[in-house]
Amino acid sequence: MATEAFTVNPKDLKSPTNSVTVITGGSSGIGLQTAILLHQICPNNKIVALDRNPPVSSAPKELTSSDRFLFLQCDLTSWTAQRDAFQKAADKFGAIDNVFVNAGIAEYGDQFFKDEMDGQGKLKEPDRRVYTVDLNAANDTVKLALYHMRHRKDGKKGGSIVMTASLAGYLASAGAPLYSAAKHGIVGLMRALKNDCATLDIAISVVAPGITLTEIISGRDKGESLPDWAKRMRGQGVPINDPGEIAASVVWLFSQGMGGNGKGLLVQAGRTADIEGGIAKTRGQWMGKEMLDLFRGGRKAPLFPNKL
Repeated sequence: MATEAFTVNPKDLKSPTNSVTVITGGSSGIGLQTAILLHQICPNNKIVALDRNPPVSSAPKELTSSDRFLFLQCDLTSWTAQRDAFQKAADKFGAIDNVFVNAGIAEYGDQFFKDEMDGQGKLKEPDRRVYTVDLNAANDTVKLALYHMRHRKDGKKGGSIVMTASLAGYLASAGAPLYSAAKHGIVGLMRALKNDCATLDIAISVVAPGITLTEIISGRDKGESLPDWAKRMRGQGVPINDPGEIAASVVWLFSQGMGGNGKGLLVQAGRTADIEGGIAKTRGQWMGKEMLDLFRGGRKAPLFPNKL
């Protein structure tokens, strides 16, 4: 069965309600749009944005001045900074129900085919900032999300974690090898955690945007605005997302509760499809019958037992 695409209409979203959501990279782009949508859905939703910088000037005042919104300046590459920010969020609002693991950066430089030398004339160590932000910091966010969801003081159980992967996390981009590898890592992390998370009533999933209009986009002509770049790309047939369309898919995943566990939503031109579901249904095609039968024959052996 083919994977069916659908559209998430923000006006149809009625949940989550009465929830506390932590968003990394929540001051702009997809993170900010997710905060706005959650704030609008329910008058009792509370949002905590973690970011290096405060919300952009275009952020609506009804969000940034709300007593249901908390911005915490945070260097997400620092474990102690993230740990302390999560604790402040929990102390402020009592618990953490949802976490959007969203902060990220684009490919930085050419780490494979451009050779730079250090002060001794030897090949310089590659710059690993893309992994540091897009994978390592994201791993820390997931660890903190699981900790707070497992140690709630309000007597409730579980929660929901959504991670920002990318189309490049499924179909690698030749021009962005480190970014693609990091986003493949995000998809792999979700797959590896989803069974154990399910035993804790914690849903974990990914949203995988195609090209989305955020400030991390590179490749613009000198002086070209983001809207002008989008118009030029759309004119050439490139499917472009607006950040609000990704935010709607994120909130939709939160609204599914445990029904969202293990999903991987690819979003292109505002249309959404559960890629993980499609991959699971077609294992016989991409693995082949012999390999699939061999895999299934040994999957009950205690090679990699669940941790819980």
